[in-house]
Order: sequence, then structure tokens, then C-alpha cells
Amino acid sequence: MPAEPSELLIECPACDGPRLFEKPPCTDGHGLDCPEWACTGCGTAVLLGPNPGPGVTHRIAERHAA
Repeated sequence: MPAEPSELLIECPACDGPRLFEKPPCTDGHGLDCPEWACTGCGTAVLLGPNPGPGVTHRIAERHAA
């Protein structure tokens, strides 16, 4: 199973466009399974499940691996 990326390009609802999101430190005890991601531009948090869906446009970690 590939490692989960540390950054994602996601449509930010507050910035109204694609922005880089990072996984902040989890304070709820989820560890690596934490569903929370934060926009690096404005700080808006979103929750993503195992299948992020159409709002996630690019997995940055996979791009760097290519």
C-alpha cells in the first residue's frame, strides 16, 4: 500500500479555487488516519475520507515520485 501524501491540491471553499492543503498535527488521537487537512493559504480545514472524490485534483507526493 503506498504511503499517504503529505500534501494535496484541493478546491478550497474559502479561497474559491485550488490550493495546497497539508495535514496538520492531529490532536484527536487519529494518528496517520486523521481525516483533517488544512489549506496552506487561509487555514480552512476539510475532512477527507479514504476516497477523497472529485474536489481533490492532484496528489502532490505522487507527482514528486514520477
